[in-house]
Amino acid sequence: MRRRAGVSTGSSGTRRGVLGTVFAAALLLGACGRGGPAEPDASAAVDVLRVLTYNIHHGEGADGVLDLERIAGVINGASADLVALQEVDQGAVRTGGVDQAAELGRLTGMHHAFAPFMEFDGGRYGLAILSKHPIQSTQVIALPTGRHEPRTALAAEVMIPGRASVTFVCAHLDWLESDTERFAQAEALARSLEEDPGVVLAGDFNDVPGSRTMVLFGETFTDAVKRGDGRATYPSDRPREEIDFVMYRPGYAFVGGARVLGEEVASDHRPVLATLEWVWSK
Repeated sequence: MRRRAGVSTGSSGTRRGVLGTVFAAALLLGACGRGGPAEPDASAAVDVLRVLTYNIHHGEGADGVLDLERIAGVINGASADLVALQEVDQGAVRTGGVDQAAELGRLTGMHHAFAPFMEFDGGRYGLAILSKHPIQSTQVIALPTGRHEPRTALAAEVMIPGRASVTFVCAHLDWLESDTERFAQAEALARSLEEDPGVVLAGDFNDVPGSRTMVLFGETFTDAVKRGDGRATYPSDRPREEIDFVMYRPGYAFVGGARVLGEEVASDHRPVLATLEWVWSK
């Protein structure tokens, strides 16, 4: 089963470079053993975070129309607090030289951060995070390079006013049929996050439930969307592949509701929205 390619150009000649410097570190907000975090204190405060992940296909919809305002409308309609975006252009010719992360931040009124995979079409190509709450800092997590194109993950420390910080991580793993590179990237990402007890991980993992990639993440994360809830996200018109996920650390958050949104046109993926009841440590 062929997965979605990252850069939908049909030509390897456009892959002109690789992100020059990456930092192989995630944001560490605490410490826990490999056995997983401890159970939360029942008296700790609880807040709700609405988390969206969306592969936006550089703003080009299933109808072939490039329309960032339409993407922003989906995000605004979801009332998301944290948004993980994949397939984002910055200054690329094919999308009019627009800094798409900054423009979506403007259209949604959210803070934004961008991390490139590589130089592409006169600009850069990668992934982004949007947040209603202040982004205190960001880190780019180095992942093993795939045969098709390089990959990184983006971690943002988000400060929830009056509470504490959350590490929000956006990822987009290799899409090739063979999972060799994809699994190596998953292992590197899991290692970089293993000491962080307060992390939310979201993105396009290009693999399905039961694959060794998702089983690996399932050792320390809980998938917010439950089986039987209409999980498929790709392709957007008639989704049949379950490859986009919102995950969180067990014991630190609880699902208040999660679902795949019914948006069919704005991108070639459907977005996933999870409502997490976040339990803050004292």
